[in-house]
Amino acid sequence: MSVLVEFAMFPTDKKGESASPYVSKVIKMIRESGVPYKLNAMGTTFETDTIEQANDIIARSYKTLEPHSERVYAIIKMDIRKGAVDRITGKIESVEKYIGDVNS
Repeated sequence: MSVLVEFAMFPTDKKGESASPYVSKVIKMIRESGVPYKLNAMGTTFETDTIEQANDIIARSYKTLEPHSERVYAIIKMDIRKGAVDRITGKIESVEKYIGDVNS
């Protein structure tokens, strides 16, 4: 099974323009968990083998931010597929093979 999760989570009660100091704490926790992940400009995607593992990462993300904030915003999308693995890169490769060389 492959559980792909795309999410963004950050405190909403901090002053300033950037949530990076807080988001970096979540990314560090995900990195240390050992699950494959990809950080992008609008969120993070990670892949687990079970829905329970995915929910654990989400819960741990909140617990990472909880001491630093009274209010946390989260948006979470999941794509759960039985009999599949390594979709964090496979889905991108599947699309790119149809695009071909984007520079030509």
